[in-house]
Amino acid sequence: MGFAVMTMTDAAAERVKAIVANSGPDAKGIRVGIKKGGCAGMEYTIDLVTEANAKDDRIERDGVSVWIEPSAVLYLLGTQMDFETTKMRSGFIFVNPNQTSACGCGESVELKPADLAELARQREMEARAV
Repeated sequence: MGFAVMTMTDAAAERVKAIVANSGPDAKGIRVGIKKGGCAGMEYTIDLVTEANAKDDRIERDGVSVWIEPSAVLYLLGTQMDFETTKMRSGFIFVNPNQTSACGCGESVELKPADLAELARQREMEARAV
């Protein structure tokens, strides 16, 4: 079994499904990436996918697809993508173990690349427990 770069909650999958349904017949899913910007240094990006990129990683849940840009993979390993609606905002949120800080407004984050040796060690321990 391969290692999924990210996971998504039911709420995130439902929101992606709604985005795709409302975006026309060419919409296939969304693409998540990161870019430099904001006061903390990096921002998550989300774009509509109409044509899959063979280099992207892809995760699926409940029939919806999310692609991950190759340049973002090391920063997103182990991340859970969620969607929340509050009185003040609605949007995707990322519970990312590679996040070291965030700006006060929550629009940008500081990320470090994932520790691949630690991930491999955790995976080995999980396999032994089964």
